Amino acid sequence: MVVSMDRYEADWEMVKRGWHAHVLGKAPNYFEDAVDAVRTLRGTEDSPNGITTDQYLPPFVIVEKNADGKEAPVGTVEDGDAVVLFNFRADRMVELSKAFEYPEGKFDHFDRERYPKDLKFVGMMQYDGDLLLPKHFLVPPPEIRGVSGEYLARNGVTTFACSETQKFGHVTFFWNGNRSGYFDEKLETYVEIPSDNVPFNQKPRMKAAEITEAGIAALKSGKYRMVRINYANPDMVGHTGDLEAAKEACAFTDECLGKLLAACDEVNGRFLVTADHGNADDMVQRDKKTKKPLLDDKTGKILALTSHTLAPVPVYVGGKGLPANVQMRTDLPEAGLANITATYINLLGLEAPENYKPSLIGTTQ
Repeated sequence: MVVSMDRYEADWEMVKRGWHAHVLGKAPNYFEDAVDAVRTLRGTEDSPNGITTDQYLPPFVIVEKNADGKEAPVGTVEDGDAVVLFNFRADRMVELSKAFEYPEGKFDHFDRERYPKDLKFVGMMQYDGDLLLPKHFLVPPPEIRGVSGEYLARNGVTTFACSETQKFGHVTFFWNGNRSGYFDEKLETYVEIPSDNVPFNQKPRMKAAEITEAGIAALKSGKYRMVRINYANPDMVGHTGDLEAAKEACAFTDECLGKLLAACDEVNGRFLVTADHGNADDMVQRDKKTKKPLLDDKTGKILALTSHTLAPVPVYVGGKGLPANVQMRTDLPEAGLANITATYINLLGLEAPENYKPSLIGTTQ
């Protein structure tokens, strides 16, 4: 969350720091050994730089002495080099592809200072089929067809999707099968609320209030049959490892969700609430066998967990507009996130396509 790995073009300064380190060999920190670099910069909670996790390591460059006895950066990207780009997240790869592939005049997010020529630049796959980025790739990207957004547009369902920048792609690009743009611009409204460019534990409420306000307005407008909302707080603040900040993030998100569901009831709507993974539900690293918290050998303090958890996530279905004979099915022991799609389509009063995973809800006679 400091170097190169931005999300949804929220902070191009992060990409710039990566470009300076990887391409130009410039950084605030220089070391002759990578292990020494990580040990020094990672520090402890009592260290001067206050960094406690790898996620927030500042940029550094490895150097070695050249023939003249001067220190020079090792492994900078030079003319004619080969670069292979791979990452699970498409948004990050698109940003880096723009930096490496867009010529002068087309790229204006930061001054690249030096642009490597004759670069053999490829992606593990093409991460954006609309922008054709990167141009060259090793494995053809999967073509995801028949996604729910396409189905809703085909059936004339008006949709409102909203989140802040850190999760905006989760309700648009990812939701639509790695596609930019709309299926039907007349039916769909996408609202992005810019995230604050600060460590998330400094402002754990993030933009939940603004997202809630936009969601409530959409519900009460009467324009939309479906309102799609994503709160970023429990995930993004959970990633910082700051327990107190995560508590505030979750409490405020809960408060905002309560207001949103109350508005849903006011318009006689139906709701589905869930998450795509755990995070803030467990904030400490644990022994795999005993499950007891692990302690730092030097400080004796509990080691923070900054990754997603594997705990099951809840799903809630309800609302004043839900018929009394609707209930959760009990015959789907292996149900998971894939079953959500048919469920919300059913809540809209539609039948989901047969190739979708079955709905979580059914009706009693």
